[in-house]
Amino acid sequence: MTNSKKLSTRKLVIIGMMSAVATVIYYLDFPIPFLLPNFIKLDFSNVISLLGGFAMGPLEGIIICLIKNLVHLVIKGFGTTYGIGDIFDFVTSAFFVLVSATIYHRNKTKKGAIIATFVGMIGFTVISLPLNYFIVYPIYIKAFGGEAAVMGAYRELLPGIRNLFSALCIFNLPFTFVKGLLCSIITIIVYKPLSPVIKGAKNQT
Repeated sequence: MTNSKKLSTRKLVIIGMMSAVATVIYYLDFPIPFLLPNFIKLDFSNVISLLGGFAMGPLEGIIICLIKNLVHLVIKGFGTTYGIGDIFDFVTSAFFVLVSATIYHRNKTKKGAIIATFVGMIGFTVISLPLNYFIVYPIYIKAFGGEAAVMGAYRELLPGIRNLFSALCIFNLPFTFVKGLLCSIITIIVYKPLSPVIKGAKNQT
């Protein structure tokens, strides 16, 4: 077996292992009581895809996102929401990884990693709003009995909230920003210690 084939095989194994870890972490999501409706949950699976993107490249990081969501979708099923939660998670997570890993691979320093994850985090947050407002929540509203049912969950926390767009700006947007920030911080902290394991001790950059 040539060195290139060994490298390719090793990369596939690493992608598979990291996808498995990301899937497990994705299942360990949890709500944030008193601050957000219970159907909005926090998970840190993007840390794994960011680590993969930093170590191997943007495409590999996106593949980790894709496998994670496909496995979750197959196990959970499409249900009444047509798998829109997993589709939304994939699109936003893949965008986060694409932007962050692309920038990092142009400047592989700690400062480069900070800039990369910051820009990726902002993009991750910004694209979540139109996706939620125009695609995700219309499907949720149809599946869960109308806008009143969905808005009721928000009004339990903030009775004076007027409409869906306000709810997304007040609750979802800050949540997505904080989620992106936490994943970015964890990635920056653990990447250097873990990069030799991910890339192999003889292939460190």
